[in-house]
Amino acid sequence: MFERISGYLLDPESLYASNIETFHSPELRGLNMVMGFTGFADAGHVVRQINAEMLEELDAEVIAMFDADQLIDYRSRRPHISFVEDHLQDYHAPKLGLYKLHDGLGQPFLLLAGFEPDLQWERFSRAVVGIVEKLDVNLVTWIHSIPMPVPHTRPVGVTVHGNRPDLIEGISSWKPTVDVPAAIGHVLELRLTEAERNVAGYVIHVPHYLSEAEYPPAAVAGLEYLGAATSLMLPTDRLREAGREVGRQIAEQIESSEEVQAVVSNLETRYDEKSEGVVRRSLLADENDELPNAEDIGAAVEAYLARKDSPQ
Repeated sequence: MFERISGYLLDPESLYASNIETFHSPELRGLNMVMGFTGFADAGHVVRQINAEMLEELDAEVIAMFDADQLIDYRSRRPHISFVEDHLQDYHAPKLGLYKLHDGLGQPFLLLAGFEPDLQWERFSRAVVGIVEKLDVNLVTWIHSIPMPVPHTRPVGVTVHGNRPDLIEGISSWKPTVDVPAAIGHVLELRLTEAERNVAGYVIHVPHYLSEAEYPPAAVAGLEYLGAATSLMLPTDRLREAGREVGRQIAEQIESSEEVQAVVSNLETRYDEKSEGVVRRSLLADENDELPNAEDIGAAVEAYLARKDSPQ
């Protein structure tokens, strides 16, 4: 009886507050849900960009808000506040909420977005699974991103996982066996699968040399994959424009450095050699690409996490 005691002693529903009338509205039942958590291995700031784009571009109605004081370690991830000459203002309190949004065609869906919990993962997972069951969510999709040894001049790659073969098979042909540090999205996917709920996760591949900065093309790819899986028209126009500007800046920097040119050229050669003759099914239109092997991903993830954990 003690094998899975973690997270089972406290009521998971007390982690969040909701408007009872809104929460139990028939209009919320049977929708698709998108999840995005910031704070861990968000290469290219993909999740942050995607969350911001959806919440700013689409009308968002708060369905539930989670209690940050129970879930976040403020000392390891301090919120920002502005000091203006002689006073404080604009305290950016951490938020993690469930929202109802409408896509570009007016179709409703749910978005669970905000910081990744530092604490009480199992209790939080029970709360989310409970919400999914109460609202009879049709499909849960979630997004995250990792640095990869790939060139920015090729299509943005993706790895897909979950329990929906129709959304997975033939899209990511890379099937490694590799240990990586878990994120809350991974735990939620496991618990949702155990509860026999539909779930699919999308890992967006960001060129490792661009992983520390905002990389809008990767966020666009993430929105396209999420939209294709959930049959939603998600906003990408602003990110596409930002991506064109970032592309110009990258081209200028590469042109000014023969060393960087050589690095990119080598990555292009390796990518093309691995992709030659490979035809992969895609939820998107006419895209073929190939993923690095397990050694590549393992090395890239370890290097990235080492940088994240090193003293600043």
